[in-house]
Amino acid sequence: MILNGPKVEPTGNPESAIILLHGYGANGDDLIDLAAFWKTRFPSTVFLSPNAPEEIPFLGFGGLQWFGLATRSAEEFWSGVNHAAPVLNTYIDEVISHYSLSARQVALVGFSQGTMMALHVGLRRSESLAAIVGLSGRLAGPEHLSTGLKSRPAVQLIHGEDDDVIDVDAIHVAREALTRVGIGIEWHIRPGLGHGIDEQGLQLAGDFLAEHMPRG
Repeated sequence: MILNGPKVEPTGNPESAIILLHGYGANGDDLIDLAAFWKTRFPSTVFLSPNAPEEIPFLGFGGLQWFGLATRSAEEFWSGVNHAAPVLNTYIDEVISHYSLSARQVALVGFSQGTMMALHVGLRRSESLAAIVGLSGRLAGPEHLSTGLKSRPAVQLIHGEDDDVIDVDAIHVAREALTRVGIGIEWHIRPGLGHGIDEQGLQLAGDFLAEHMPRG
């Protein structure tokens, strides 16, 4: 596949796929442990956690990025997701083909920069995915959403109230933009949580995925 990374496959042929998209400076190993939390609820699901395509030269320790962050401006976020979208789209196509799935059998779960990628790509695919879960992230280019929207998968956003990397206000910007284009979303703010994922958030995400995608 065009991207690689750790995966957890079921014993039989997968009936669905959950693709986990890590944040800036991490790699696929950062999120693959979510499979252990969810796999009893999704015993016929393959969990894949691809490594982002770009190294961060000054970071080391296997740190990767979907796109570079220098200014962390709205313009940089928008150009970044557009730059990285083709490689993620190709990867999703390859997962669907490799496991003989339909788009409706695939969900994206993103954290931080991975949420930006999940929302940007997942809402612009011609065939709708089952669901998108965005953890501690943001919607890049909310003003461009109405012109690029092609599908309306179920969307859930979860954000820490005390996030000091991506302010919690980002969840409100995203939900307002999504609502304007007719996408109903589920959203949760986790009290006392910083830039991370807590067990309650994982439970909420698991409930949401169970509602919107097939599971054996």
